[in-house]
Amino acid sequence: MSSRVSPTSRPVTIRRAVARDAKRLTRLVRGSGAYQGKYGTAVAGYRVGPDYIEAHRTFVAVGADEGAGRVLGFYSLVLLPPELDLLFVADEAQGHGIGRLLVEHMQSEARAAGLDRVKVVSHGPAEDFYHRVGAVRTGTALANPPAVPWDRPEFEFRLPPA
Repeated sequence: MSSRVSPTSRPVTIRRAVARDAKRLTRLVRGSGAYQGKYGTAVAGYRVGPDYIEAHRTFVAVGADEGAGRVLGFYSLVLLPPELDLLFVADEAQGHGIGRLLVEHMQSEARAAGLDRVKVVSHGPAEDFYHRVGAVRTGTALANPPAVPWDRPEFEFRLPPA
């Protein structure tokens, strides 16, 4: 578990997700404002289950001053093949550096696991975010109807040794 201060000076703790976080993470994904309207089909039935949390390196950001109940965001790092599979920040927590803190934490975890690159297939509206946090555009993931009927930008985090 690590504690950091977000750019808004609010203490944020990043800890390993546990099975009891599954419902909260699922609600965060399904309720994401970035997936409203035409993007809603991509997350309509999505579920972050306890089995997923156990199988992957999933971490949550919580406000240190708000107890363990409020999840501000989370990410999931898949090691084989190396991919940032999920990264979500609660709508009300966006713009406060939580996403950047999660990316920095992910990069540290990836380096510790011996990775030098991590792929990301981004949601279109998140493209600018990934540019800002240092990911390099590498291509396009083609649509996969019916769940994802649009092309998505692909990025890569290149991780120099610590």
